[in-house]
Formats: sequence, C-alpha cells, structure tokens
Amino acid sequence: MDYLDAIAWNADGLVPAIAQDSASGEVLMMAWMNRESFALTVRTGEATYWSRSRRCLWRKGETSGHLQRVVEIRLDCDADAVLLLVEQVGGIACHTGRRRCFFNRLDTAGSVPEWRVTEPVLASPGGFRP
Repeated sequence: MDYLDAIAWNADGLVPAIAQDSASGEVLMMAWMNRESFALTVRTGEATYWSRSRRCLWRKGETSGHLQRVVEIRLDCDADAVLLLVEQVGGIACHTGRRRCFFNRLDTAGSVPEWRVTEPVLASPGGFRP
C-alpha cells in the first residue's frame, strides 16, 4: 500500500493537518492537505497545504518567508488527521503576524463568555496570505 493510501481523506480529498513546534510542543496552526500537498511536503521537507478558499496549493511562508521545515510527520489512530512537527522559521506561523493561530482564548470568568486576544502581533500581516 502506498503511504498516501493509508490516509483517510475526507469526501473533498482533504485531511486536517496540525502544525506543532518540534522543540516546544506548542500548537501553531491547523490547515488542510490534499494528496498533492502531502506528497510535496514529504518530498521537499517544507510544509505545503491546500487552500480551500483559493483552491490551490500554498507552501507555508511562500510570501512571508516564515516557512515550516518538517522534522517529523505523524498520522493519528483513525488515519484522518496529520500532525506535522515543524521548525517554524522566523517564529511566526499565523497570517495575522502572530506566533501561532490559536491566539484567542475563551474567558469564562465573567457573566458572559468572551474571546480574548492573548498574543501580540509580531510582524505586519501585510505580507501574509492565509
């Protein structure tokens, strides 16, 4: 069996991919991969994803320079999610210019739950594309 055939692609031919910092364990982002982007990632050692909105491949960091060097790839127990352990070049993974995409935290201390931004913008998001 081909390594790509072991993945349980969804009805759209995609699999969710979580990028995690290989040194700190911090979850950086989630994106989608198709067979072509996954194979390119394996071949080049740099994370390449599938943009559902633009309907095309995008290599992480192609416009910002903040690429992701893949250290290791793992497949979950159901084969329907991928974990990329990466070295995040430049320290910025999010197209908003933040370290990671998971910068909103739900604050439930008050009477009404509210989302709070917990991390600063480290670079101008102008050169970033999601």
